[in-house]
Amino acid sequence: MEMEFDNNLGEEDILLRAENIKMIVMDVDGTLTDGKIFVGNEGELMKAFDVKDGQGIVLWHKSGKQSAIITGRSSQITDLRAKALGIQHVYQGRSDKRSAYEELKKKTGLDDDDICYIGDDLPDIPLMLRAGLAVAVADATEETRMAAHYVTESPGGMGAVREAIELILTAQGLWEERLAEFYK
Repeated sequence: MEMEFDNNLGEEDILLRAENIKMIVMDVDGTLTDGKIFVGNEGELMKAFDVKDGQGIVLWHKSGKQSAIITGRSSQITDLRAKALGIQHVYQGRSDKRSAYEELKKKTGLDDDDICYIGDDLPDIPLMLRAGLAVAVADATEETRMAAHYVTESPGGMGAVREAIELILTAQGLWEERLAEFYK
């Protein structure tokens, strides 16, 4: 996996930031999904989630780490996916994500340096500017990519979250341990 690093930070600086991460906080639309929302005749909404991202989140939790979602939209689909993946903290309907971020930090006792925020669009920037490791998906807006420490090769909803998780677990020396479980 070739890595792209933004904001004049080198690979070493990114890996140093990644070593401290205890929690990933993710946006949903455009990050965990490709940003498309399908609306049926009866008004039902549908979204597609990537199974590789899901497997990455499961491996993240197996490493003793926490996860959260902070999203501007409210959706039962997001609740269902979060529950299936064991995502512990879900904040929906938060157009200004800063208050949810503060609540999350207070609830978990974590500091900014302990958090990786993964996003794709303008509402994500305030949290990216605070997080210890800010990740933008490959197809994020230009402004969001500029606010990131690391930009994934994968677009949102197509393995970008998994890529960020692999980066962090590798920096922490845990990725090989997770892989070994599959080679037993």
